[in-house]
Amino acid sequence: MNKTKKTLFTDKQVTLDKNSLIMAIESSCDETACAIVRGGREVLANVVASQIKIHEEFGGVIPEIAAREHLEAINVVISETFKQAGMQGEDISAFAATVGPGLVGCLLVGLNAAKTLALCYDKPFIGVNHLNAHIAANFIDTDLEPPFISLLVSGGHTQIIKVSSYSDMEIIGETIDDAVGEAYDKVARLIGLPYPGGPKLDKLAQEGNPKAFNLPQAKVGEYDFSFSGLKTAVLRLVKSFDGKELPVNDICASFQECVSSTLYKKVKHALEATGYKQIVLAGGVAANSEIRRKIFSLQEQGYAVYAPAMKYCTDNASMVASSAYMFDNTFDNIDVEVFSRA
Repeated sequence: MNKTKKTLFTDKQVTLDKNSLIMAIESSCDETACAIVRGGREVLANVVASQIKIHEEFGGVIPEIAAREHLEAINVVISETFKQAGMQGEDISAFAATVGPGLVGCLLVGLNAAKTLALCYDKPFIGVNHLNAHIAANFIDTDLEPPFISLLVSGGHTQIIKVSSYSDMEIIGETIDDAVGEAYDKVARLIGLPYPGGPKLDKLAQEGNPKAFNLPQAKVGEYDFSFSGLKTAVLRLVKSFDGKELPVNDICASFQECVSSTLYKKVKHALEATGYKQIVLAGGVAANSEIRRKIFSLQEQGYAVYAPAMKYCTDNASMVASSAYMFDNTFDNIDVEVFSRA
């Protein structure tokens, strides 16, 4: 797979091939990340500075604080990435960064850093859609090729995406209200779990009875999702105990069973309708144990199932570098601006 890119000032043609090195920066939320990836699949360096501890006391990410933390970490993270790979700026074929969706102040830090590197070393700049990057995490250390169906599940998005080729991607279903990760965090707060609640809820669910409570699955569009009603049902369930001890594990397990079953049914329907034989998981919630188990059970029906390694599920720059190389729908203009929503 060879691609031609232009440098920013000289308009010089640069050909990217399987040996090309892309350095990417990710700063869309609360991780400052930088990575160097060869040919979209081989990670040579992957550095992530997380802000989770900083935002824990607030129960969520504070955008202004997150942006300031990115400013403090960005140069250190870039230097460490070069050090891990044993490389310098001259060795890099192109520089990339996430341009959105995400927190605007945070995105600007990574975008401007990547543009500056591209200008300094006279290399191409490639802007990447954060959601496409999550999908591209599945290319790392695999031989995955389109076509496939992608189930993208994160804190802000829940989508079923038909990926026909590297240049042809279509969202065929998405949430009409809460995203999966958002629903997990809200339910976690309802039952008293600290931030970030999703992983903690997943862990407790493994100790509970998934059939303890019959929670509702929303009836919406063919491939669409709705989780706000489920969140309300859990709220009513919690209130029904009226001061009595909550069966926390059973509530977690029943909630997780409802969510994972909904995702499974919609994905299977999409696979049957398109005739595609490959399904990939993407996004931070792709690390969830029950969602992974249900989607991987499709292997028993003859489907090929892919999911990123755990360290590539949550926000990281390796997936951004992979997306910059593998997908054609990128932003090459130096004047590209960040955007907050997909």
